[in-house]
Amino acid sequence: MKFSKQAQRGARELYRCCLVNGALDENRVRRAVALVLARKPHGYIEILSRLLQLVKLDFKRRTACVESTAPLPPDLKEKVTKQLKRIYGAAMNISFVQNPALIGGLRIQAGSDLYDGSVRARLNALAQQF
Repeated sequence: MKFSKQAQRGARELYRCCLVNGALDENRVRRAVALVLARKPHGYIEILSRLLQLVKLDFKRRTACVESTAPLPPDLKEKVTKQLKRIYGAAMNISFVQNPALIGGLRIQAGSDLYDGSVRARLNALAQQF
């Protein structure tokens, strides 16, 4: 969807107002949306649509999924969590999931970055070479 420059500017301003210490504050987003709905400025639906996209992108950027074949020991979970928060920031939401299809190793999806150290990925890479 293509947004007007005015809607994009308005949505970016709202988005920046909702940041607290570099992290998006859910309550501020709700208040901003309520305020826009109450005032109904010109193009408010477009502004809210763009704001929704920005919030979704922020949520994706601050979410990580760590996949492994078996449950990870607590010390390894702590190490992975610590490293991801060091790289991506303290506001990172990290979930640990079991995926037996990986055969072994870890697969980490952090925002748009993918770190695939699984045996399945290596086998697929080997199969593509032939």
